[in-house]
Amino acid sequence: MNDTKFGPLALVGSGEYLPQMTAVEGLLLAGRAPRYVQLATAAVPDGPNVVERWHRLGTVQAERLGAEAVILDVQDRDDANRASIVEKVRGAGLIYLSGGHPTFLAETLRDTALWDAIVAEWHAGAALAGCSAGAMALTSWVPSLRHPRGGGVEGLGLLSHLRVIPHFDAFSARLPDLVTRFLLPHETTISLIGVDEDTAIVGGPFEWTVHGRQSAWRITRDGREEISSGTTFTTPATA
Repeated sequence: MNDTKFGPLALVGSGEYLPQMTAVEGLLLAGRAPRYVQLATAAVPDGPNVVERWHRLGTVQAERLGAEAVILDVQDRDDANRASIVEKVRGAGLIYLSGGHPTFLAETLRDTALWDAIVAEWHAGAALAGCSAGAMALTSWVPSLRHPRGGGVEGLGLLSHLRVIPHFDAFSARLPDLVTRFLLPHETTISLIGVDEDTAIVGGPFEWTVHGRQSAWRITRDGREEISSGTTFTTPATA
């Protein structure tokens, strides 16, 4: 499923914590500690009610999977460096970064004790997943969707050879210039992957399998290639 030195990765188009994605999250937890660490920081700009909704959904999903829900309530960089929060990551079977605002998530976690702890647990074999904003933040650059002509911030850099467009089936229809914005400025060295809603690519860092009800897409300047559910594919460091 993945490079054996690390745990599996999942980049999810949408649907975190919902029944239709239970199988994917169960796959990530399989053979690992039933300790499901959840981080809804990307939703903080939307307000406490939205964050609490993610916490409730995540707790219910953990119950479906027979796992302990470990909620990391990280509102800012101070929280991301707080020892009492960082300690909760230890022993994780699955760590999940849910959706919201990708630039906020990247800027809150980058170069913090919490992000270092997450990477260490992944290196030790824990699964690591990001949905929508969470998936985007795991790469090296995160575009600002609020600025349709460009702009963005440095990502968390775990997958420096990738850029991800979540909700691809919805975004590609609504925002026809989205592909151009994601490809720039390093289109010759980055693999660009779209992931449809209720769909995930699982494995990594370079070999992935599509799971879920729709497809992933390999995107270049020349067009797009559909990768259907159940298919395994690679993302080399050159597109």
